[in-house]
Amino acid sequence: MASPMVKKTASIEEVLAAIEAARDKVMADEVKSLTKLGIPKAMAYQMIASRFHQKVGNQEEAEPDPFEGNATSWEEIS
Repeated sequence: MASPMVKKTASIEEVLAAIEAARDKVMADEVKSLTKLGIPKAMAYQMIASRFHQKVGNQEEAEPDPFEGNATSWEEIS
């Protein structure tokens, strides 16, 4: 007979750490791919950071996403 499965629980901090580690790996892989294509490393970091909404170097805030509801009405967009 098979032994009963034991559920392992993880804290929120552990889950967040795992998500951040996975995101960092994906970002590093994408930067590496872009630099292989000849894009300067600083520009590649900026491009990837804007996709993942991360701050880079002296940048105050990542590029705002127009689909995140930053504007309250269509009149403000135009």
